[in-house]
Amino acid sequence: MKVDAFDDCPEPIASAKRAYHAALKLGSTKGVDRSRAVLAMAQALQRSFDDILEANTLDLEASREMAVPELILEWLKLTPKRLEATVDILQRLGELSDPLRRVRHADYQLEDSQTYSQLMPLGVIAFIYEAFPELAAIAAGLCVKTGNSLILKGSTEASHSNAAIGEALQTAIAEVGLPVGCIELITAEHGTSIRDLVIQDQYLNLVIPYGRSSLLQQVVRQSTAPVLKSAMGNCYLYWSPNGSLEMVRWMIIDSHQSEPDPVNAIEKVLIHRQALPSFLSVLWNSLKDQGFEIRGDAELVETFSHLRLAKDEEWGNAYLTKIVAFRLVDNLEAAITWINQHSSGHADCIVTESYQESRQFALGVNSASSYINASPRFSRKLSRGDSVFLGMSNQKGHRRGFISLESLTTTKHIVQGNGRF
Repeated sequence: MKVDAFDDCPEPIASAKRAYHAALKLGSTKGVDRSRAVLAMAQALQRSFDDILEANTLDLEASREMAVPELILEWLKLTPKRLEATVDILQRLGELSDPLRRVRHADYQLEDSQTYSQLMPLGVIAFIYEAFPELAAIAAGLCVKTGNSLILKGSTEASHSNAAIGEALQTAIAEVGLPVGCIELITAEHGTSIRDLVIQDQYLNLVIPYGRSSLLQQVVRQSTAPVLKSAMGNCYLYWSPNGSLEMVRWMIIDSHQSEPDPVNAIEKVLIHRQALPSFLSVLWNSLKDQGFEIRGDAELVETFSHLRLAKDEEWGNAYLTKIVAFRLVDNLEAAITWINQHSSGHADCIVTESYQESRQFALGVNSASSYINASPRFSRKLSRGDSVFLGMSNQKGHRRGFISLESLTTTKHIVQGNGRF
């Protein structure tokens, strides 16, 4: 997928400067004003439904003519339901309490003084995304809520959709009187490459790439600013001998219900050798009835000739579609070792009735999150709680796990002396 054009252009510098100066002002605004801006973005987006859907139709028609893969077309497609879900997320964000200025205890204490820490904005965040036009609005809501400026750079295939959404967001920002430059949109017409943007580290404080692994690798390789990687797919499940067949079936199917991006989809299943062949046949037939393609390792293919062989490189890569590969392992330790070598490292699962096994798995897998007899299905807006998420991070750097409001903040330590010296 073509995400950018490699031409020299001063636009990223101009956008970064505008965002930088806007961030200096935005970071000191009141929480109520930032919340009002997020609610205004929700209203502006809702008023622009017809324009956005019309723009999206143009993108889809052009992409089909260019033979863009079906996977990307699905990511690119906007529907009234998807836009309504985005508006709901923005409204939820607008109603949340202010994430900034929260006072926390600091372990670092000086004699004759009081030390505490507060959450503060990062500054300027660049969001580079492949398709998924609605994610621009969600990223904008998270950034404005946390006092950060945002630079948006989407893919050329979604250029009309991105422009329509960006215009609605910028209109809302202007209506509430927030600084110009809070939301910057770099379009295909600017001819700006990813590298042109991500090397502006004198203005950028964080870069968030969202898409396939090729995009993430490109950003990580070229960026001189810190990068918060997100991850999609290639989550593993280990099926213990004492785990429920029905639980395995439900977790696999439910994990693929994330819409439209299969963030935490279970794509690989490790099976203990003691698993009954009849159980495997029941599971595979059930998954096939749900539209899944089943693959297996060489040992399983030898026993079940109808299975398609999963190649060696497949175990470490995401399918991002309804394909699940199965592999035999000797025990839990072997499963943990294999997962740590091949999983994407952001969400892995176990089905077991053993508490000891569940603890060993949860502590042993090198993943941002572990799921025990629970579906890893990802939702940007949970039905319970007050959190909204942009994605999942599999790194151990700036943040790990769910990319939330707090992920877009940093900590400031404040030392209050008592006048003695």
